[in-house]
Amino acid sequence: MSTAGLLALEAGVVLALMTALWAPSVALRDSSIVDIFWGSGFVVIAWVGFALGEGSHDRSLLLAALVTVWGLRLSIHLAVRNLGKGEDPRYTRMRRRHGDRWPLRSLFVVFWLQGALMWVVSLPVQVAMSDPTPAGLGALDYAGAALWLVGFAFESIGDRQLARFKADPANRGEVMDRGLWRYTRHPNYFGDFCVWWGIWLVALASGGAWWTVVGPVVMSLLLIRVSGAALLERSLSDSRPGYADYVARTSGFIPMPPRRR
Repeated sequence: MSTAGLLALEAGVVLALMTALWAPSVALRDSSIVDIFWGSGFVVIAWVGFALGEGSHDRSLLLAALVTVWGLRLSIHLAVRNLGKGEDPRYTRMRRRHGDRWPLRSLFVVFWLQGALMWVVSLPVQVAMSDPTPAGLGALDYAGAALWLVGFAFESIGDRQLARFKADPANRGEVMDRGLWRYTRHPNYFGDFCVWWGIWLVALASGGAWWTVVGPVVMSLLLIRVSGAALLERSLSDSRPGYADYVARTSGFIPMPPRRR
């Protein structure tokens, strides 16, 4: 299947998946189930590409494996954290603001929008899986896998450390500034950043995938400026009295030694 054909097919798969996910969200009155599916959606895209693309088998298998481990871990983590706690307050505010229009509106501004972002971010995976050259794995593949591993370690360890911190009643209302959180205020988002730049490096090993840099660029903007670090920091600044001090001494994104006050 040609690159254009695979991209068009994947777009249709994503549209169908997000529409199918939207239907139970209306019945459950919980739009935040889309967040749990986010990682798994990339897994579906990767394996459709692996099955139908004509790319290098070794590279396609490596990409499918990297996306699967990352995507399933993220979906399982969010499911364990969120299920049974009701709709995320972000979506609840949108629901109140739009009233009876929200069920239909959420299809466009939540589910289809996230589907479009998912398709764009995964462009390196899709394009590499449709390019058969070069066969086998080379230096860029290994460099990308190494960067992916660094990112996966940061996000999985950071999430586990934060979950353990929140589980201790003595830490209620306190600022998490231990472990990886001592060196960056967002080890999980930094981890996602490294994961997708690593995946792009693997894709770059196939000759025609350089332009898919748009994928990790969009993911980086989401993590740093849109729905990730920036959004979280606004809410924490209001709800955590000691957060300003934490901000003053801790790197906002790239891990660095704490600054002395």
